Amino acid sequence: MGIFKKNPNEVNYVGGQKHWTDVIKNSSNGNELLWLNPEEDFNTNSTLIVAESEEALFFKDGIIEQVFEGGKYTLSTNNYPFISRIATAFSGGISAFNCKVYFVRKAHSQEILWGTDSPVQVRDPKLGIATSLQARGSYKIQIDDSKKFLVKMVGNNIQNFQQDSVTQYFRNEFSQYIKSAIAQSVKKSNEEILGICSNQVELAKSIQEELTPIMNEYGIKLITFALAAIDIPQNDPNRQKLEAAFATKGEAAIYGEDYNRFVSREILTNISNNDGAGIAAMGAGLGMGVNVGNQIAGMANQIFQTPQSQNNQATVICSKCNAQNQAGAKFCSSCGEPIQAKKLFCSNCGTELAPGSKFCSSCGNKVQ
Repeated sequence: MGIFKKNPNEVNYVGGQKHWTDVIKNSSNGNELLWLNPEEDFNTNSTLIVAESEEALFFKDGIIEQVFEGGKYTLSTNNYPFISRIATAFSGGISAFNCKVYFVRKAHSQEILWGTDSPVQVRDPKLGIATSLQARGSYKIQIDDSKKFLVKMVGNNIQNFQQDSVTQYFRNEFSQYIKSAIAQSVKKSNEEILGICSNQVELAKSIQEELTPIMNEYGIKLITFALAAIDIPQNDPNRQKLEAAFATKGEAAIYGEDYNRFVSREILTNISNNDGAGIAAMGAGLGMGVNVGNQIAGMANQIFQTPQSQNNQATVICSKCNAQNQAGAKFCSSCGEPIQAKKLFCSNCGTELAPGSKFCSSCGNKVQ
């Protein structure tokens, strides 16, 4: 049995065998935020190379022994006493030590994409139509505290952590705060949902403020957080209703008219060829409220006023049978007798009265 215990990472060694190394450096592909060097046995006086954009952490038995920032280091017991504590062998004048070496990237990450895992259920604050929203965007991070980040990640048995894994790792916490922020923003807004895009910058800032403490717990700094889009899913059954309502509102604004008056006019245009009865009830039934319903009724009366006045033309009464006939008729339509206008006289002074008179023009007596 050898001096060192079997290392489960031996398959990652060059040639698949464990050996002592003289140079320690980050050999990852550059996409990892956290990378564990597969070799754990090193010689004293080995060279450690750390890039300016990263830090190297020596980890032994759950303890971070030393943190190295960017630079080139010679690992000797004289320079770094911690090596004496973790030394495991001495042979031929060369001592060896065993520990894990993690490299943590400190540079700003590239854009990391995110998206809501399920729609956010909301109600349009203006139109009252229930619908759902989905959101997507991106963010950038930076490892601000390498020690805190390493302890959190190693505690979850993570050895290599790529930047694309951040969204997956924080999915539930991100989703909780993002959905809540969107729902609250819609609730407080005085705009239609389809017009909420104008508030994306402010909404993104508020979400970033909510997520920053979560990231700080892991030693991560949230540099930027952006909302690329907030929209209604294509398969949402109420999407077309909202789009139609939003388009109508825009058209009303172009005309410079009040929205309710515009909608009322559109309804009356569509039903102007129908009977005017019950139009007020129809307007109210469309969910527009009492004011719009009354407005529709008033406009309807104007539309149907002309035909009603035509039906109430003046008539003349037959002096023989008292039947009503159209004005200008020469013979009674009931008895066939020539129509003679029935003369009326004042009961007080006997003056002949004009048709339709309510008071005598001579004495002022009320016509009975």
